[in-house]
Order: sequence, then C-alpha cells, then structure tokens
Amino acid sequence: MDQQVNTTMLLEVNHCGQAYPKDSNNELIVLDDVNVSLRSGEIVGLLGRSGSGKSTLLRIIAGLLRPTRGEVLWQGKPVRGPVRGVSMVFQSFALFPWLSVQENVELGLEAQGVPRAVRESRAEDAIDLIGLGGYESAYPKELSGGMRQRVGLARALVTHPDLLLMDEPFSALDVLTAETLRTDLIDLWSERKLPVQSILMVTHNIEEAVLMCDRILVFSSDPGRVAHEMTVPFAHPRNRLAPDFRQMVDDIYAVMTRRKTPAELRTQPAQAATGFATPLHPIGTNLMSGLLETLAADPYQGKADLPALAAALQYEADELLPLGETLQLLRFADLEEGDIKLTEQGKNFVHADTDARKKLFAESLRAHVPLVAAIRQVIDERWNHRASAVRFRDELEDRMSPERAEETLRTVIAWGLPLKFMR
Repeated sequence: MDQQVNTTMLLEVNHCGQAYPKDSNNELIVLDDVNVSLRSGEIVGLLGRSGSGKSTLLRIIAGLLRPTRGEVLWQGKPVRGPVRGVSMVFQSFALFPWLSVQENVELGLEAQGVPRAVRESRAEDAIDLIGLGGYESAYPKELSGGMRQRVGLARALVTHPDLLLMDEPFSALDVLTAETLRTDLIDLWSERKLPVQSILMVTHNIEEAVLMCDRILVFSSDPGRVAHEMTVPFAHPRNRLAPDFRQMVDDIYAVMTRRKTPAELRTQPAQAATGFATPLHPIGTNLMSGLLETLAADPYQGKADLPALAAALQYEADELLPLGETLQLLRFADLEEGDIKLTEQGKNFVHADTDARKKLFAESLRAHVPLVAAIRQVIDERWNHRASAVRFRDELEDRMSPERAEETLRTVIAWGLPLKFMR
C-alpha cells in the first residue's frame, strides 16, 4: 500500500486531558491540554521522559482509554472505543507463549472473522515482510528478543492498519538489534512496502526520533504537555553523523533542558512540583559522584555537550537528563541549552576527600531539598528521634502519584537519611 503524502487528516487530538481522582478534593493530572494531528504519509514521534504521559496518550488514541477532557477524532469521527484501522506494537512484545509465530500473527485477523485460508496467506506475507520467513512454526521461547519484536510488528501489520502505533518498540532490545530493526522498518517505509498510511511512535531516544520521524512532539512532564513541535527536514536514509543531524539532536537537548519561564511556572497546575513536593529521581550517590568526576576531567574540563556526553557514556536522554537535573537541584551542576556545567560547589565536591564530600552533600540536601529539611526537623523535635514514613508519604501524595511519592521518599532515604529514623 502506497502512503499518501500529507493530504488526508487521519487523527486529531483536541485539548485532551487525562486525570485520575486521588481523593474527594484532588486529582492527579497526567495529561493537560494536549493537541496532536496526524496526516497520512507521516511518521510522528512523541518524545519525552518516562512518566510524561506519552503511552497514556497512545492508549487514548487507540480508543483503549477515554480522556477525562477534550476529544479524539479518527478520520473526522469521535473515538468512543477501540478504533478499527489502528494497530499497536508494544515495548514488551506481548506474545502468547503457547502460540506459534504464525498463530500469534493471525490473532488480529481471527478476531475480525477473516476466513482461515485468507488469514494464513496474509500472515505468511507479513512474516516474510518483516524478515522472519521460515520461522512460522517456532514458538516465542525459541526466538531472540529482536525476532519476538518482529513477530509483534508482523501481528500489527497483518491487518493493514491505517495507523501504526508504536510504544517504545526498541527499548527492550540491545543496541545492535534495535538499530537493525529500526533500519529495516525505515527501509520498508521508504520503499512503500509497509501496509500502513502513518506511524505514531513513542520514544525517549532523541537520536531515534530524529532518525525516523518527520515531525517530533517534545513532551514536558508533570503534567504531560506538548512543549515543542519540530519538523525533521531530512530525507531517508539519514546519516546520524551529518552536521545538520547532529545539530538537530543538540537543538532537542536544548529544548528539553530549557528552564521554565516565570510565566510558564505561574500557569502550572496546582499539582506542579514545588518545594516540599518536588519529585526526586532515584539517582544513586555513586552515580552522581562519577558524573561530577567525569565532567571535571579531560576532555570536558567542567563543561560538556549533553549529546556528546550521552554518546561517550552510552546513556539515553532518559538516563542522562534526570542525573543532570539532580545535580542541578543540589547546585553541583547547571543544565542549560543542551550543556551541563560544573558549578563552584560541584568543583569543590570533586576535589574534596571522602569526609568533606559527605559534608558537602549533606549541606546541599538540607539547603536545596525541602523534604529533607522537613523530615530532619520532625526527627529532631521528637524525643525518640523517630518519625513515620507514612506521614510524609501522605503529604507527597497530595501533589503526585502514589508511585512517585514512594519513589521520592525512598530516594531521600537512600541519599543518607538514617534508616533507623523511619518506619
């Protein structure tokens, strides 16, 4: 099936929001005022951190989840349930282990009531298309991770959907396998061999987005919003070493590390992270120390370009940015316009001995992480120097999900709060 070239509007997401009630007076906002459009002939990427609501949006688009605000239009009609003409590829393969490759691929057609002979023929064509010819009788346990994801892709393609949704389809694969599958998919798309009109994919890999997509929607977090939209002007196949490709990767890192303006902060929902309820990334102190030492040494000498640093450390943006933001929170480094730079306090930390590092770290925690100061104050005021973790967890849950609250509290404990003071 040939893709039409940006003529037919397939999908419109208008002012979409998703929230979950936490108690009688509060709700957890996952998505806020999201607008997305998709035309035939496009590959569009939803790029952002884990937890920014990208996968939730994909499920709303597929009709698997109803938004609490706004609407989704599929080919001009409101989405009220699962959408015919939309298929999804999941991160976790999601194959039935007791079914063969052929049987797994046929499932969607069987659900549609397609006759057996037609099912078998179309499944064989899809299996051949994605490079698994000869494995029709194999079972998932006999396949590598990359082969299992190809089965998932064949299962999604066999119904000839108008829109293919891909939820971080390469993140569970090793680097080489992911690169091979990514390249094969783009080759099939460029050669007009994929039986789809458009692809909408979720990723947190910046290079992957620039390599594959025609447009990229960069999501911010807490709550999830489309913070920036970028058009990728390069024809396929793309050279990731080309200067203009590298510049676009740099530009996206700059967008993702840009600090919010005062006006943006004023318009954040009430649940936005401030003060006591700042969500904390579960970053270990050894990892922080290691990055500070790396930045201080050659060739960086205190300042590094984030894409170059990510490549050198073999980190994805979703790993490097939380680490950089944690160092920025503690005033050991600054993130700005795609760079990370040691502060004077960060330099002092690097050159200090172990005891002095512990002291600097403790001082930064008390000064810049209000949750630490609050817990410390309560503990100091108690005659037995003990405090219930539930008390602080409940307060955190007023501003964030229970999972984020638990993660934030455990992070504080791991950063050095004596465990004997918590129960």
